[in-house]
Amino acid sequence: MIVERVSVSGGSGTINADGKVVRPELQQALRIALATGQLRRPLSATLRPLLDLLADGDYELHGPEPLADGVDLVPTGDWPPSDEARVTYYRTAIRTHHKPVAVLLHSGDQVFIVDGHHKIAAYRAEGAQPTTVRLVVN
Repeated sequence: MIVERVSVSGGSGTINADGKVVRPELQQALRIALATGQLRRPLSATLRPLLDLLADGDYELHGPEPLADGVDLVPTGDWPPSDEARVTYYRTAIRTHHKPVAVLLHSGDQVFIVDGHHKIAAYRAEGAQPTTVRLVVN
């Protein structure tokens, strides 16, 4: 199900769909919203600081939703993540029924982890499906 369609014009191109995704430094309010899973609608408003980092183009925003089985993720940073304390923090959150959200960029047949390496590692360690927001390149 498509949650929202957005067009990015004047984006910085820091995040693009050619496999050169640079892990962005997100604003604190957005980092907190993703860490706690408390994303407000419309998603495009909540994710605006992230959307401004995208290459210009048309995108679909999906989620938050569980990651489908069998999706191969392409890390854009160290894998596995080196900060075990952060992974432990997210594992605790997941065990207490919180749903931290990872951000993925779908481009063609590749799915890049834009934000959430530690979250994905924590979900996997807990044997749970990661909760994600997907940015799909049109």
